Amino acid sequence: MQITLSDIGKRYNSEWIFRHINYKITSGEKYVLLGGNGSGKSTLLQIIAGNYLPTVGKIQYYNQQSEISSEDIFKHLTIAAPYLELFEEFTLPELIALQKEFKPFLLSEKEILEVSELSHSKSKPIKYFSSGMKQRAKITLAVLADVPLLLLDEPTSNLDHKAIQWYDNLVKQFALHKTIIVASNKQEAEYSFCYNFLSVEDFKK
Repeated sequence: MQITLSDIGKRYNSEWIFRHINYKITSGEKYVLLGGNGSGKSTLLQIIAGNYLPTVGKIQYYNQQSEISSEDIFKHLTIAAPYLELFEEFTLPELIALQKEFKPFLLSEKEILEVSELSHSKSKPIKYFSSGMKQRAKITLAVLADVPLLLLDEPTSNLDHKAIQWYDNLVKQFALHKTIIVASNKQEAEYSFCYNFLSVEDFKK
């Protein structure tokens, strides 16, 4: 998945969150969007995901040289973020089955449950999961989807030390063939596998 950002800017009311972002994301590469709280990194990630429109500028997507419209980009990506809600009444197997209706997985349901380390709670509605368990579920569903673009917004939020290691291993085992973009509040454990850095705070003017 190749993505081209051309003079991207986002404004709320009269305040520019960021401006004049010109950047090319190359297929199969790993990127991190760095910035403190309120810097606009999550907003930029949502623009890349096609969930927000930029105030100015243009974003283009290509998969194997074929351009993908912004209306169809959701078919080619998954995103995990602490602010995104899961269907609380569903169990994890039901969430897996629902996502499978729209996007294939790299593994079987049984394997997904084992990899998530949430098999012991497979009959429990998501609303009874702890915040850490919900974050594990989000990351598992995003990483194991068979799509070329993986977006991760502060992925280690609500994860303890053991779960952070689990996250790192999961990405390195199943997603290093993908294009990955991580938005991080400079938590190095979130992007140890990334080697391209973009500071959103550099585009405030």
